[in-house]
Amino acid sequence: MDSLRFPDGLIRAQQAWNDTYDALAVPNPRHSTVLRRRLLKLSVPLHTHPFWAITPGGVPSARVELRRRARAAAQPCRERSA
Repeated sequence: MDSLRFPDGLIRAQQAWNDTYDALAVPNPRHSTVLRRRLLKLSVPLHTHPFWAITPGGVPSARVELRRRARAAAQPCRERSA
């Protein structure tokens, strides 16, 4: 999966989805309805992105790799802000 080159927009969309999911996952999240709606809204472009139509091999494993890379790319940003 290291050979896959994800578009920057797709990685940013996954990062936004991850951030929203994390905000919703805390106990008693504030504005949970807004967060759930945002999660659904972000899911559409993630799952219908044109990249998935041209992805060689297994799409499920590529989606897992996208989530892994999005988390890894966001990690340095979170460490700097802490």
